[in-house]
Amino acid sequence: MSPPPNELYSAFSFIGFVLCAIPLYWHLQAWNTGTCLFMIWTGLGCLLQCINSIVWNKNMTNRAPVYCDISTRIQVAQNVAIPASSLCINRRLYKIATAKAAMTTNADKRRVVIQDLLIGVGLPILQIIFQYVVSTNRYDIFEDFGPVFAIVVTPLSFILFYAWPVVIGTVSLFYCVRSIYTFYKRQRQFSQIMVHSQGLKRGRYLRLMALSGTEIIGTIPLGTYFIVNNAKGGVTPWQGWAYTHSHYSDVVQVPSSVWKNNPSTSGGMETFRWSLVACAFIFFAFFGFADEARQHYRRAYTSIASRIGFSTFTHHGSSDA
Repeated sequence: MSPPPNELYSAFSFIGFVLCAIPLYWHLQAWNTGTCLFMIWTGLGCLLQCINSIVWNKNMTNRAPVYCDISTRIQVAQNVAIPASSLCINRRLYKIATAKAAMTTNADKRRVVIQDLLIGVGLPILQIIFQYVVSTNRYDIFEDFGPVFAIVVTPLSFILFYAWPVVIGTVSLFYCVRSIYTFYKRQRQFSQIMVHSQGLKRGRYLRLMALSGTEIIGTIPLGTYFIVNNAKGGVTPWQGWAYTHSHYSDVVQVPSSVWKNNPSTSGGMETFRWSLVACAFIFFAFFGFADEARQHYRRAYTSIASRIGFSTFTHHGSSDA
């Protein structure tokens, strides 16, 4: 089965980027660090893969080396970025579910934000550093796909790269299960905390729980799939730093006729980029139609309409236009 047309992915990935950008502003206002990180990493991934699918459509020219370096490093970071963002969400939900009082001081909020940033940004940066250890060359360019990070499949690669999403997803699953259990056990006390919790009400809490649960359901099986898929392709012994990086400056160019006819390579690459689009659509499904979202849409409509001189009220001033 051949992959979907490249133009189709370009369209859907751009829509995914827009869907992540729309609710970002009001989630920043609510100090929802984990949710913001989820949107930023997902939206950034959709945007970069959209650009790549357009620029390298029907070609594999090494036309922008610096951009390729940046794009592939972000790809490496995304190996753990979205699972780490989900972990931040689940940690916060668990702390709220088990708390005896809501966070009220700015110092408490800053501490939570710092902890979330250490997880949601620190782990992706650490992943970039670790991936460099097992990278064979600067990057590869696949026709119709764009630049891709290069990695040698050795036992060390599974420890430094492939196992991370499964480990993070498992920790996130622990917090998720504990949050659900505690939520139903302490509903009355939870409701009292929600009254004093700025930016996080019961409906948003449940949607965050559903989002993080859905992400976990995808992360652990997908992470396991990539581990098994790469192990089946053959594992070579680690032969040392000098041997692995002896041709690091090389850029390998792969035509679509080669990688698209390899089920293992094609399946892994298409799964990676379409999973970003899926995350964007799933997030918007949970938060793009909520009450707070509709309120922001209404305010944006009113602001734009007033700027162009279009009245949003009838002469009686009581009906929406």
